[in-house]
Amino acid sequence: MLKQYETVFIATPVLSEAQMKEAVEKYHNFITSEGGEIVYAEDWGLRKLAYPIQKKTTGFYHLIEFKADSQFVDKLETQYRRDERIIRFLTFAMDKDSIAYAERRRNNKANQAAAPEAEAPKAEEE
Repeated sequence: MLKQYETVFIATPVLSEAQMKEAVEKYHNFITSEGGEIVYAEDWGLRKLAYPIQKKTTGFYHLIEFKADSQFVDKLETQYRRDERIIRFLTFAMDKDSIAYAERRRNNKANQAAAPEAEAPKAEEE
């Protein structure tokens, strides 16, 4: 049975946008090639770290929510450790409450993104 997981990784800030996209693509492909299913992915962009890691104060954050076999997480984390572009990562199994919370958060984000578009024509009419 597939369990749902959420993984966030921080990539080194010295990457170009193309290198960052390639790193994200690598993990998306790795998850799907191992029989996993990506539920949601979100790029949080370049953010300041709470404390320096490897003498770096910023990093590119990326979140991937996926369903996979329980043995897969070890393989994924091994890939993170081997990749010099990844400076930190965290993967955790989601219970029913965290899955529900993540769905609400996604829906709220989608509604907020749609709302400004709907209000834009009104502003032009005035």
